[in-house]
Amino acid sequence: MVTMTYTPEAALGWTPEFDELWHAIDRVGQPGRVIRLDRGWSTVLQTIGHEPLRVRNIGIDVAVGDWVIPSDDGEKIERVIDRQSAFVRRASHEGARAEAHTLASNIDVVFLVHGLNSQPNQRRLERELVLAFDSGALPVVVLSKLDLVDDPQVIAQSVATLEAVSLGVPVHAVSGITLVGLETLRGYAASGQTIALLGASGVGKSTIINALVGDAVQRTNDVRMGDQRGRHTTTAAQLVPLPSGGWLLDTPGVRAVSLWLSGQGIERAFADVFDLMDHCRFRNCKHEDEPGCAVLSAISEGSLEAVRLHSLKRLVAEEAALEEEQKVHNKASDRRGYHRPRTEGRFG
Repeated sequence: MVTMTYTPEAALGWTPEFDELWHAIDRVGQPGRVIRLDRGWSTVLQTIGHEPLRVRNIGIDVAVGDWVIPSDDGEKIERVIDRQSAFVRRASHEGARAEAHTLASNIDVVFLVHGLNSQPNQRRLERELVLAFDSGALPVVVLSKLDLVDDPQVIAQSVATLEAVSLGVPVHAVSGITLVGLETLRGYAASGQTIALLGASGVGKSTIINALVGDAVQRTNDVRMGDQRGRHTTTAAQLVPLPSGGWLLDTPGVRAVSLWLSGQGIERAFADVFDLMDHCRFRNCKHEDEPGCAVLSAISEGSLEAVRLHSLKRLVAEEAALEEEQKVHNKASDRRGYHRPRTEGRFG
């Protein structure tokens, strides 16, 4: 491959950090951004307004949003420039072992989408917040389908329910049909900024995307009565340009939110509980029946919901089991070192 004088476009999301990484490999090739991912193939855009390349990605770990360097003949991806952020979860395919699955990369903002037409799910949001914080992106909670709820009290209660576990992460109620609240969401998509959406099938992600983009770029379908799940929505992950100059990464509906090994995600998503832990009498407090447990005192006083502690313990246990599974299946692999979060030692 040859050294290029080409400069990638900031409007595609190229930053000084990526330029430094490219410089470290002698600025070889012509970087482009993966805007769509299909089985075995990546669609790569190198210059806005020009036709993208369709290149093979077999044998290389690629996600939508990656900056990659195609081969000189444009047939395959030679390398992936180090990601600045990545939305990673445990692979969900049947029979999967302890394997990571990157949903999207180089994200600035993650919209965690929930539908107002169903009961707010705090436990799912907690999991999503762990994933979002670990991704390196800014999480934003979006309550969609505002047009389907007429009672302001129901809307306010749903917002308050999710705010109770979002701990300062913004929560916005919007409608992709009436466009109420859409300007607020557009504000997160400045020129070159990249947004990703995460949400179960049927929560209205595709409708929000259509409204943000201004065109029906995503296929939408009526939700099945009874279970509120969409029959089918997005089938391939892709990056969509926004009128504001930003980019929107859409991934297929995710019904099961499985954790991957956490950096500081659990600690940040449960900062209220961890702050209390700092005031327990014993450092190795299990928060079960020990004297001087600040967490149990808060639960007794009503300032902390008991389910919040139970949820934290469940996620920590899930992560510990995943880590053990990784040790068993990946002893011979050369993977990055795992930085343990403060969860270690907090439950005895």
